[in-house]
Amino acid sequence: MASYKKEKEVLKILNISRTTLWRLKKKGLPHIKVGDSVRYVIDEVRDWIASEPTTSYQSSLELSNQIEEIQIEKERILNHYNIDLDYLFESNYFYLKKILKDNEIIKLKSTLKSYKDDGLPNQEIVRIFSKEYIKFIRSKYREQTRLSEFDEKLNNFLNQKDRTIKVIWGDAYKVLRKLESESIQLMVTSPPYFNARAYSQWDDLNIYLNDMRNIIRESYRVLDNHRVWVFNVGDIFDNDQITTKSVWGKRRIPLGAYFIKIFEEEGFEFVDDIIWDKGEVESKRHMNNGINYPLYQYPLNCYEHLLIFHKHRLDKSKIPCPVCGSLKVNGNTQSEIGVQSWECKNRNCFIRSPHNRGKRFSLRTNLMQYNHDNDKDNLIDSKTINMWRRDIVKFPPVIKINQNGENILGHSAPFPEDIPSMAIKYFTYVGENVMDPFAGSFTVPIVAQKLNRVGIGIEINKDLFRKAILKRINNSLNVFESGDTFEEFDVS
Repeated sequence: MASYKKEKEVLKILNISRTTLWRLKKKGLPHIKVGDSVRYVIDEVRDWIASEPTTSYQSSLELSNQIEEIQIEKERILNHYNIDLDYLFESNYFYLKKILKDNEIIKLKSTLKSYKDDGLPNQEIVRIFSKEYIKFIRSKYREQTRLSEFDEKLNNFLNQKDRTIKVIWGDAYKVLRKLESESIQLMVTSPPYFNARAYSQWDDLNIYLNDMRNIIRESYRVLDNHRVWVFNVGDIFDNDQITTKSVWGKRRIPLGAYFIKIFEEEGFEFVDDIIWDKGEVESKRHMNNGINYPLYQYPLNCYEHLLIFHKHRLDKSKIPCPVCGSLKVNGNTQSEIGVQSWECKNRNCFIRSPHNRGKRFSLRTNLMQYNHDNDKDNLIDSKTINMWRRDIVKFPPVIKINQNGENILGHSAPFPEDIPSMAIKYFTYVGENVMDPFAGSFTVPIVAQKLNRVGIGIEINKDLFRKAILKRINNSLNVFESGDTFEEFDVS
């Protein structure tokens, strides 16, 4: 009696992939259908393969040998084939002439000469060349998109890589229009909610959303390419002031939904909606005095949204292969909307596929994958990963009023550190710029500074909050270790 084998057993016996097995079946490999699955008689399978010397099974064995040979050759090249910055400049000169101006090529060569590359591994030399080359590509884009309001002094202030928090006083929209394009690597904020505070009032919801749209539009230009916006907002219960101003005009206003639509219309990609579970509610105002009948009872709001957006601006400027540093690359496709993918066409590249295809990459994959070996400074701790492993995360709101009724944070809308801590660890590298355009109590810049990033905050209410904000910054950071804790720039 024939012994039937399942697909998984056949794959193991023949030592082939599912794709190879699928191709064999297309060529006539014996098999039978049992319900929705397939069964094989292994002896019949072996006899059929033996009678078909040109099957893809034989090809797969040859391919395995080729892969092993290629791997051996790759290791030999990586270990013995050395490159330097002069070699990368000269070998890419043909392409540099097409991409950069003469003065830019001279400056690039001079910059590369300033590095001491003796003894550096190939990967580090490629990284240096790519970094310096991409600076010129970014500079071109910045020149093309720089606004008339550009403020050189403000941008120099932000570019000082010191250990201080950058405090900018002014309207977020006006400040953003003064900044260099793609100069911020992460934005994190909780915006002023519609008419939730005395200092943030709008005549109606449409005016509020239009003001927010203008700021989001400018943030798209200022946020670096392939980077992230983390936007914390809660749905509110209020009168939108559009239909009526009467008390009966109050309703649930889904700010989260409105903001997702605005971000998408301004060019961002919506990625996720992480729910912040704020814990048990204390109010009983919606229980209607215990009338436990239909239409009287409903739950209280105890959550907020953490909306995650990506910026992917399609950029077709050639970038070097991250393996060999060559600009001999062809546009491959878009790996996702707005992300240009490339394929290395340098025949001397260190890594090629079994089918002799070059390395495929994009600016985004380079950003994510570059030089993670022994990168302890950017390693995310397991506590943070465990806390944020689900997209519903529970932690308490900030307590701002102490037992004496005093506001210990000096701001009426404080921000929990858990949110910027996660965002900064997940979406930035050490030394990068993190901005909160509605800084409030400056929690985001404070956390950024603690995590060795550059913390930048914009706050419009200087007269109202300056004293409390600067006091909180000083109290939150160790003045004796870090010296001055903040610098101020007023554009109001």
